[in-house]
Amino acid sequence: MEIKADLVKELRQRTGIGMMECKAALKEAGGDLEKAIECLRKKGYARAKDKSSRAASQGLVGSYIHLNGKMGVLVEVNCESDFVARNEEFQELVKNICMQVAASNPKYVSPEDVPADVIESEKEIIRAQMQDTKKPPEIMEKIVLGKLTKFYEEVCLTEQPYIKEDKIQIKQYVASFVAKFGENIKIRRFARFEVGKA
Repeated sequence: MEIKADLVKELRQRTGIGMMECKAALKEAGGDLEKAIECLRKKGYARAKDKSSRAASQGLVGSYIHLNGKMGVLVEVNCESDFVARNEEFQELVKNICMQVAASNPKYVSPEDVPADVIESEKEIIRAQMQDTKKPPEIMEKIVLGKLTKFYEEVCLTEQPYIKEDKIQIKQYVASFVAKFGENIKIRRFARFEVGKA
């Protein structure tokens, strides 16, 4: 199938990913732009995993104030270079993560940050809820793990559906920028303040 240059150019502008990768994704998607973006996102996410071990010591602290000053958020997002930290798209990423924290009020950055006693407590609650179902232990454990995934989606920022595009999680949204910039990008920490709430 012949892929037109203007289609490749449009995909490249929308994703920031190299021309050859864009062309390959369009071929794979049969010329469908949205499907090609999905293909690149999946590949970008795979590439993002390769970069996750690299040190990210640069970055930005972003802020967002909402409800006439009644609620505010601070977020630190790290990258590998000052060059990326000063990039407008990186700054937009930080701003969007601030808005995500404001809207969805996570308690932790990622599942790795959830204390072991909190996880055990949640597992006990799930098991207690399932007590009367009389399911075999191995099935019960699969159900517990499934419900634990749902718990992480509620309390962990990286696992939450992105408020502007709920088909992807925050970790996939960040991974698309890792693919775009070729650098490790990490949400390091956040704080959310609301007047009258602890």
